[in-house]
Amino acid sequence: MCQLLGMNCNTPTDVTFSFRGFAQRGGHTDQHSDGWGIAFFEGDGSPGGDKGLRHFVDHQSAWESPVAELIRRYPIKSRNVIAHIRKATQGRVALENCHPFVRELWGRYWVFAHNGDLKDFSPRLHGSFKPVGSTDSERAFCWIMQELAKSHAGVPSVEELSLTLRELSAQIAGFGTFNFLLSNGQALWAHASTSLYYVERRHPFAHATLSDEDVTVNFAEQTNPTDRVALVVTAPLTTNECWAAFQAGELKVFVGGVLVVSGKPLTASALLPKGN
Repeated sequence: MCQLLGMNCNTPTDVTFSFRGFAQRGGHTDQHSDGWGIAFFEGDGSPGGDKGLRHFVDHQSAWESPVAELIRRYPIKSRNVIAHIRKATQGRVALENCHPFVRELWGRYWVFAHNGDLKDFSPRLHGSFKPVGSTDSERAFCWIMQELAKSHAGVPSVEELSLTLRELSAQIAGFGTFNFLLSNGQALWAHASTSLYYVERRHPFAHATLSDEDVTVNFAEQTNPTDRVALVVTAPLTTNECWAAFQAGELKVFVGGVLVVSGKPLTASALLPKGN
């Protein structure tokens, strides 16, 4: 299956160190070679969150892609980043099937990436959100956006969004493996069906060594004491940091580089009916 990488911070931070190790799994240290993508939220740091977005996808493997090489070398700074390397299960290897996917809702960009396989997931999409490609992942994203728009008249608080997303995630997870990352530039939501890990980096910062490449960085030399950085990944990226595993069915929410909400899904009275 695919692999996920998410970063949430309290100050614009570059993800080049983590992406360098992550990209190795796109055809070099692992077999996730069916495309990749990354999205960076950027803005002026206003309380409403960053609204601007840089979005790169490529159907080539992250290990071989010239665009991935650009990201490894170009330190784009962002408070919220989502990256994905693909091992195709549904949908051909093509640019339109590369994650992360992007949609607009309530005047904001939303970014989504999924790891897993949803069987017979064919929701009725009757609003503005329709898939461009042929993946189960994009269908799930479109349905989430549709249901969020139906549930809230405008941009709700992070807490309200988290409650709604817990309900929606529980319904979709009934169709298979549903590990995902979602962000609108205000927060990073992460849901695990099987495998997700996270680490929070804060003062005092230390050295970290990549699992997939012999590279070490001393974060103390690159950060300020007030910096907060949270990373979420499918499998730990470093060998000498304390990565914590998600529980199955757990949704975690990160704001400003700190875990603010964590919980198992709400009990759903019934799964999403097929075809509805």
